Amino acid sequence: MKRARIALVIGIFCISIFPILVKLNLTPGVISAFYRMLFSLLLLLPYVLITRQLKIPDYKTGLLAVLCGVIFGSDVAVWNVAIQESTATQASLLTNLSPVWVGVLALIFLKDKPRTNFWIGTVIAVFGMILLVGFSVFRNLDFDLAFTFGVLSGVLYAFYMLISKEVLKSMDVITFMTISLAASSLHLAVVSYAINEPFSGFSDAGWLVLVIQAVVCQLLAWLLISYATKHMRATRVSVSLLGQGILASALAWLFIDETITLNMVLGGIILLIGIGVTFIEKQLISFKK
Repeated sequence: MKRARIALVIGIFCISIFPILVKLNLTPGVISAFYRMLFSLLLLLPYVLITRQLKIPDYKTGLLAVLCGVIFGSDVAVWNVAIQESTATQASLLTNLSPVWVGVLALIFLKDKPRTNFWIGTVIAVFGMILLVGFSVFRNLDFDLAFTFGVLSGVLYAFYMLISKEVLKSMDVITFMTISLAASSLHLAVVSYAINEPFSGFSDAGWLVLVIQAVVCQLLAWLLISYATKHMRATRVSVSLLGQGILASALAWLFIDETITLNMVLGGIILLIGIGVTFIEKQLISFKK
């Protein structure tokens, strides 16, 4: 159990540094997401091929795994843009509204409906979000690109979690990661080309950041969190991961001089409390990224 807790703490830290790396603006948002997926795939493939752990799934399951890759890649891309166009704090907290969207989607599509505590937590979380971004945004309907993409990131991640849970019932994790990373890489390559984002010409620091994102924020983070989830209660892991937004905010203030107002602090705390309430009786989602 002690090792699992240590793994969880390190995993949370690995995730938390991602918004800081993106906020450095050393590479465009979509191409940054592309290289995060591509480098992760290139690092994973030798292990998969040597150990022969890649198992060919049936057509339907394989197609759903590809869909997961496309959705997750899109999620990371829009989250990157949200971070670069606003603050690491706002983008991190808005994308972590994903448990709210999971509950809404579960209400519509699943037989297992959210319980009363979910709706109480949702109301609290939404109030925290309003306080975080400012009442004037909602009063004037001033939803800019950063705010919209921050919320969209959470919605996309909710779809990803619901679909991936279904896929993983009949597919092992390594095979799923390989297929989804390949799909993400191809999808983001096409999108990057379509919107004319450069595939090269970055500084040495830019390339280094891309490699760190793939190694630390993608592969290492998810291996550690998966290990912790295997040896700890999933609900405890999920609630612990709520601290990622707060830690990202603290790192942004410490390393990139990001301004954090009292409203943002209070709103972020209320938002996280609200999401925490949704986990009291039933876990809906494990946090990101």
